[in-house]
Order: sequence, then structure tokens, then C-alpha cells
Amino acid sequence: MKLTLKIFLILIFISSCFYAQSLEEIKKQISGNNVSLQHRLDRLEKLVDDVLWFQRVSDIAFIDKIFMTGPPLAKEKNPTGQGAGNPVKFWSYVFIPKGIDYNNKYPLIVLPHGGVHADFTTYYTHIIRELMYQQYIVVAAEYRGSTGYGEGFYKRIDYGGLENEDVNASRQYILDNYDFVDPNRVGIVGWSHGGQIALFNIFDHPENYKCAFAGVPVSDLIARMGYKDDSYRDLFSADYHLGKTADQNVEEYRKRSAAWNAHKLQTPLLVHTNTNDEDVNVLEVEHLIKSLKAEGKKFEYEIFKDIPGGHSFDRMDHKVGREIRIKIYKFLDKYLNPPKKITTLKDIEKAAYRN
Repeated sequence: MKLTLKIFLILIFISSCFYAQSLEEIKKQISGNNVSLQHRLDRLEKLVDDVLWFQRVSDIAFIDKIFMTGPPLAKEKNPTGQGAGNPVKFWSYVFIPKGIDYNNKYPLIVLPHGGVHADFTTYYTHIIRELMYQQYIVVAAEYRGSTGYGEGFYKRIDYGGLENEDVNASRQYILDNYDFVDPNRVGIVGWSHGGQIALFNIFDHPENYKCAFAGVPVSDLIARMGYKDDSYRDLFSADYHLGKTADQNVEEYRKRSAAWNAHKLQTPLLVHTNTNDEDVNVLEVEHLIKSLKAEGKKFEYEIFKDIPGGHSFDRMDHKVGREIRIKIYKFLDKYLNPPKKITTLKDIEKAAYRN
């Protein structure tokens, strides 16, 4: 009888282990399916948004999407495998104002999008319209790690690393292929993660840019890991990303933080931040500003107080947001001298509504 009970208990134990294992496998499969579905939805959203670009901007701009290359992967799974070491392929948007004289030279704005994983969307419609009004050429790279191009491209992210080189490659592509762009009048503009990319481009390639604007830039990844939650930290410690947490490799996080690279600044720079920013805490940008001052760097900055919109405050279309963008355009004017200027709210209105 005792032997029968033991056998029965053993069978129950084996069954429970098998059930637990099966349940875990089912959870993994569901999780994998959810990830796959999300990437498919991102692709669909990207296709829809590309159509919207033509609907919203094609009255004033020629729009193209070019396929180009940046440096090889930061991490090769199989360094000796077929195709290892090949340049990373990615897309970039190009916007060219209608009505320009192709015998003349026009300034270029390099415009990297924000987000740890995001893409260049019609969120920037009014900003593009305002840049077209001023007759800037614009290139916006969908650098490695951008969404809308599948899981493989998503996992090629190199935050604070080779993504910066993808953006710089988009600048070089324009100069190599559009002879009406003035190589001596190139600026870079970015917000949030795009602001970080703008900073590293002028830090690493000061000879390539006449000026830069960094809006609410991610500036200190070490501080950022401290005030963000675990789900955000997990993005960075994923094996295809930085692969370690900040406490496991603080030097790597420091290397990818603009505030810890302030000594490199040589380019005219304008920085904006907002005290009620719900994404990039103002303390990050304050650290950047203090670091630049400590290095004796000349630059311009403004810390805005609780402007509606928080993280998006100077990308909003309320009056104060537009007024702040005029400040940005006036800064760019000094170094890039666009054919037309935006100096008043009426100019912004013309840019938004003209056909």
C-alpha cells in the first residue's frame, strides 16, 4: 500500500513538472507571437504614415525615401559568417522645397527622430512645413533600431553608438548626390533621443556641421537609469542592446552620455529644456549645461518653466510652442542663412497653410 502511494505521488510530481514546463513553453510562445505581431503592426503603421507624408506635405515639397548604408553592426552574432561585416542598410526621408532654383545652393538640415525605438513620422509635419518654407533641404534617417522595419532591424540598435554614424552617413549621402546642397551650410536638429544624436554628431564630427539644436536631449544615461523604471532599464540591458545594466558597465553608459562628453564641443549649439518634462527629466539637461560651462564652452541655452506639453513643449502647435520654434529658427539663421526666414507667427501660419 505504501509503495502504491509513493508511485502515485511520484506520478503526480512528474505530471506537475510536465504541466509547469508546458505552461512555461506556452507563455514563451505567446510572448513571441505578441512581439511578432507588434512588429507587423509597426510595419503597417509605417506604410500608412508614409502615405500621410505625401498627403500632408507634397503640396510644398518633393518627398523621397532613399535606401542607403551605415557602418557594419556593432555586434556580429557570427563574425565569420556569410555577410558578416557588411554595412547596415537603412532608409532615410528626403524633403526638397518645391520652387527652388537648382542652379543655386541651399542649406541642409539633418533631422534625426527621437525615441529609444521609434521612427520619423508625420508627428513632425508642421516642423517640416516650416523648414520647407525657409527653403531648407531636410534629411531624416531611419537609423538602426528604428521601428517599422521588422524585428531584425529593431535589434540592430546601438543607442549612443553607431546610430550616430548612420545619421552622419545620411548627411554625407545628400552632399554626394544633390549638388544644389551647400556643404558649408549644414545644421543638425533633434529632440529627445534625436537631441542626443545631434550632440554626438557635433562632438564626433565638428567639421561636418555649422550649428546644432538639441531640444530636451537625453544627456546622462547613468542618471536616466536611476529615475526610470525596470521596463525602461530592461530595454538597455537586453542582449541585443548594451547587454548590461548601468551598474554592471557604468563606463559604457558614460561613454554614450552627452553630459560626460562636453569637452568635445566645438560647434555653435542651442539647447532647450523644460522643467515639467515627463520623459527627459530636466536634471539631465542641467547636467549637460553645467558640464559645458565647466569645460568653458560657448553655447546658448534656455530652461523653460512648466511650458504646456512637457517633453513636447516646443514641438506643440500652441502659440508658445510656435514662438519658441521661432527662436530656434533665428539661431539656425545665423549660421545657415536660408533663403527665406521665419521671424513671426504670421510666417509660421504661412508655412502651415500655404499651397
